[in-house]
Amino acid sequence: MAEQAGTLVVSRTREELAAARSGVRGTLALVPTMGALHEGHRSLIRLARESADTVAVSIFVNPLQFGPDEDFDRYPRTLDDDLAICAAEGVDLVFAPSGSVMYPSRPQVTIKSGPMGAVVEGAARPGHFDGMLTVVMKLFQLVRPDMAIFGEKDAQQLAMIRRMVADLNVPVEVMGAPTVREPDGLALSSRNRYLSAAERETAAFLSTALRAGADAVGAGPAEVVRAARTVLDKAATADPPLVMDYLVLVDPSTFVEIDDAGYTGPAVLAAAGLVGATHLIDNLPLRFAPPELAPPESAPNEFAPPKES
Repeated sequence: MAEQAGTLVVSRTREELAAARSGVRGTLALVPTMGALHEGHRSLIRLARESADTVAVSIFVNPLQFGPDEDFDRYPRTLDDDLAICAAEGVDLVFAPSGSVMYPSRPQVTIKSGPMGAVVEGAARPGHFDGMLTVVMKLFQLVRPDMAIFGEKDAQQLAMIRRMVADLNVPVEVMGAPTVREPDGLALSSRNRYLSAAERETAAFLSTALRAGADAVGAGPAEVVRAARTVLDKAATADPPLVMDYLVLVDPSTFVEIDDAGYTGPAVLAAAGLVGATHLIDNLPLRFAPPELAPPESAPNEFAPPKES
């Protein structure tokens, strides 16, 4: 039987979820998570609340999107705290399945992420996006949301999900929510809790590099990447160092790298690397304007100011 704490219903099996879903009236927004909820997740839940009559949150650490040498076993699992946050944010339904509920047997038919899933983060983590898309499709089938909310911090993930929904005619509206940051600019992540104080200082180089790239947007794509890389070169000599996986400027809909000096339109400056044993990612959306519309060199960058917790 599903648990109920106040108005929050917690379903752990497919049958409990189906029973809870059958009682939903109006529109339903789903916020898929792997738990270890923080202020970034709260922002997703709040957007869901503004957008739909009913809000559901899924909490499931998906083994399919972790590689053999990644942190699946140590990934933080804080269900009691997560449920308290969901209750405080007015969530109506939480789906918190076990691994055997989500995968009763080893899946043989899965979602393949295609060429977009093999570049940038996909090149650094082979198979990651196949596993992510597979679990998202399963959640869409089980929860049957009208819309789903994802964070823009995982920009390639968001682009992949939008592509899957479009290519497979999935009747779910996919919405993105802006990245929430610590006061020093570090993007909020469940993995930040792994960082020591010294590692935390090094991790802040990621957002500093993105801000430097944004400051150079008026000078064109190559200068954006050069400015960001200059900061990251300093991070490589920090103690402990930031070991980069990639720094790329890409088209936000395809994640193909932008190398045309005359490019105009939207772009994403994305970076990822290891601090100690912790894999961190970050990105910043940019827009390259035609020369006659380009901002003056003194114009501020578009990096959103940090949001206080």
